Amino acid sequence: MTDMSYTPPQSGGRASKIALRWVLYILLGVFVLFYLMPLFVMITTSFKSLEEIRTGDLISLPRELTFDAWRTAWSSACTGIQCEGVRPFFWNSVLIAVPAVLISTLIGALNGYVVAQWRFRGANLFFALMLFGCFIPFQVVLLPMARMLGLMGIAGTIPGLIFVHVIYGLGFTTLFFRNYYVSIPSELTKAAKVDGAGFFRIFWSIFLPLSLPIIVVTVIWQFTQIWNDFLFGVSFSQAGTQPVTVALNNIVNSTTGVKAYNVDMAAAIIAALPTLFVYVVAGKYFVRGLTAGSVKG
Repeated sequence: MTDMSYTPPQSGGRASKIALRWVLYILLGVFVLFYLMPLFVMITTSFKSLEEIRTGDLISLPRELTFDAWRTAWSSACTGIQCEGVRPFFWNSVLIAVPAVLISTLIGALNGYVVAQWRFRGANLFFALMLFGCFIPFQVVLLPMARMLGLMGIAGTIPGLIFVHVIYGLGFTTLFFRNYYVSIPSELTKAAKVDGAGFFRIFWSIFLPLSLPIIVVTVIWQFTQIWNDFLFGVSFSQAGTQPVTVALNNIVNSTTGVKAYNVDMAAAIIAALPTLFVYVVAGKYFVRGLTAGSVKG
């Protein structure tokens, strides 16, 4: 007869798995607290008065909530000889980031579409050179870019900064779209050609509507890089066209007398709010878009 003996499940193995899971959760919680502690200190300090900062604990909650530091950081903090706060510089960053993101995303989509679907001679070399551009350090392009901006007559202007960020971001945007478009069957392009669709008709009617996931990735990446940039902003701008990161550096380094830590923290949070908002709202789409084109190519 066949042995039909019943073996009960091992409760010890299940208990060890539960214990390991809780250990993992605890470690992740510790890492989260460690990572978020600077942000917590920045937020709480920005709502404290200077007297409370000097006499209180660094990680304590504000005893009395005050928005004076935020008002000062926004409209009257000194960024050198001017005391206008970060407000004009914030809007400069908006004027720089929004057009640069839109232009670099559109051109990157066209480049990726051409490299992935229109196999012209030298396409792989073209893509390799674009990819190589992603790894060129910022410092290497400062002098050539300054020379080019001078020849074009847009040095020290907002259009000049837009041009700089578009050029430097094309390598990344092309990479993103190329890796996404290679996962789209080439038969789709061939069928559209048979139906009489041309280059731009195929791009606008077929590929662009399918590109929402990678567009979200590109927009988040480019916006974050451009908004947080300091080197290009301080190198290629002048008074009246400087972005918010330059203003933040000037506020921190131009304080005289009593150090206004609450104003510095408020200004830093104001400068970081747009990128934080973008990641909170569209962070999950960023991960989905990165994995969307990973099946092929």
